[in-house]
Amino acid sequence: MKKLLALLLVMQLGTVYAQNFKFAFVTDTHINDANPIPSEDLRLTIDDINSLEEIDFVLLTGDITEMGTDSEIKMAFDIISQLNVPFYIIPGNHDTGWSESGGVSFIREFGYDKFAFEHKGYKFIGTASGPYVRMSDGHIPRDAVVWMDSVLAATPKDQRIINVNHYPLDNSLDNWFELTDRLKEYNVQFSICGHGHRNKNYDFEGIPGVMGRSNLRAKDEVGGYNIVEIKDDMAYFSERTPGLTTLDPWRKVALGARTFEDENFERPDFSINEDFPGVNKRWSYHSDANVISTPLVTDDLVVYGNSLGKVEALSSLTGELKWSFQTGGGIFSSPAKYKKQLIVGSGDGFVYALSLKDGQVIWKTKTGASVLGSPVIEDGRVYIGGSDGQFRALDANDGKEIWAFEGIGGPVVSKALVYNGKVYFGAWDKYFYALDLKDGSLSWKWSNGSPNRMYSAASCIPVAHDGVVYIVAPDRYVTALNAENGEEFWRSNEATVRESIGISEDGNWVYGKTMNDEIVAFKTGKEKAELAWRMDCGFGYEHVPSMLIEKGGNVYFGTKNSTVYSINPKLRKINWAHKVDNSMANTVSVIDGHLLVVATMDGKVELLEF
Repeated sequence: MKKLLALLLVMQLGTVYAQNFKFAFVTDTHINDANPIPSEDLRLTIDDINSLEEIDFVLLTGDITEMGTDSEIKMAFDIISQLNVPFYIIPGNHDTGWSESGGVSFIREFGYDKFAFEHKGYKFIGTASGPYVRMSDGHIPRDAVVWMDSVLAATPKDQRIINVNHYPLDNSLDNWFELTDRLKEYNVQFSICGHGHRNKNYDFEGIPGVMGRSNLRAKDEVGGYNIVEIKDDMAYFSERTPGLTTLDPWRKVALGARTFEDENFERPDFSINEDFPGVNKRWSYHSDANVISTPLVTDDLVVYGNSLGKVEALSSLTGELKWSFQTGGGIFSSPAKYKKQLIVGSGDGFVYALSLKDGQVIWKTKTGASVLGSPVIEDGRVYIGGSDGQFRALDANDGKEIWAFEGIGGPVVSKALVYNGKVYFGAWDKYFYALDLKDGSLSWKWSNGSPNRMYSAASCIPVAHDGVVYIVAPDRYVTALNAENGEEFWRSNEATVRESIGISEDGNWVYGKTMNDEIVAFKTGKEKAELAWRMDCGFGYEHVPSMLIEKGGNVYFGTKNSTVYSINPKLRKINWAHKVDNSMANTVSVIDGHLLVVATMDGKVELLEF
């Protein structure tokens, strides 16, 4: 009878609350191949948690590794799996932004990249954070937002929710409002995060926020973490030094029924679209996952892949989905056309050739790891780099390997340049390569001299003219290299370019997008770096690799907040600008002087007419 009454009470009130428990809150462990100290710090934390009988579970809130490599993820898993209590983990930007698998290896090792579970009346909801592969602002993946809708739909409105994310729920995420707007419809108690490497209080539009310290020791002798105690309608956050002490609570959050005021909080500003009313979207399609590549526009189709590994083909006339094909890993590769087929790489380790008519597999070639690079097709050959340390030439007709260059020390994530009998590309291993087209032998490789591989020229698509190859990189230099032997003609950091580059149709100018407002043009040539002009476009702080495309005398490019620009480089004036959503705009596909296709990190694919 007592059990029946208790069940009826739960049915009436939704959920039983105010049950006491403790959990460990660990974040920003940054396990890496080069430095053993983060691993030592994490081992000490795991051993310490195992010694505490009152800990029910552990939350790990991202930046588990430094570069998201397979070896780092495996190392982290081996340490974390020593826990004697359950753990729940999500990736952060360091696990995804430079990932050699596009996040596939994290999911394969840990089994998921988002979670929802209930514990003593509380529902914990954790989501992954990007950027994924390309540099951009923080981003909650589109598939995680879609998934969260299903989780919340199955959650009673009065149930206490604890949100878990790597980033704080503010504009360090380009789509923070996607979460806050949803969470404020429910009884969310607080949101915990990492990313900032310090204990800090937040208020996320009325949602209490708590950032936890990094597990790294920094200047101390040992690292640390937080213990969270839920007791008598209060959450207590206390920092703990493994093997030593737990300090008094530094943060207290009152728990209970929550209501959130409908105030005028910050939201993305789309007023720039009103300034250019001549630009319209003919159609818009929202994929169910991130799109982090340039769509192929051909044969009345717009074709691209998403981060859940699905290739989707839309009608270029209406935006209607015509067919789709599911691969086994995220797609960050921009598809290319060969005859009546498209060719694309996948995070599942295959290069695919699919029929443009219906998406059926024509051939697929297995590699040793994820294929995040984009194919270039020349004279019946597919040139493409992957994450297995190899760059390949495949027969476009059957996928058979013609040659493979080995010895690359990091993933290839961009599109190569075929020019003057060679293929040129960068990798996340500090080097820029030139291979002979015939046999794949190394002609030369170049480095900017930085010991940090994050400064590699890996995300730009090289351009060339008159025997010179031009690249840009996060070291903020434009570099002109001898296409034949790799010798430097010149390097310039006069303008703070990052990873976006382009070249004029007549070959006279190399374009760069700076990190603040400007498009710049350098004169092509071998003698010296000569900045021809700079133009203030007013797009603000900027760092995404969205290449500059000139067609019909106008230059087109996208920004980190999905605003697409068209400028006249000769008159130095903005033709128009149009904002799609609030995430990264990929390199656009310009169809003609009146139409282009743009895809965004958040999975929007749109045909713009102007």
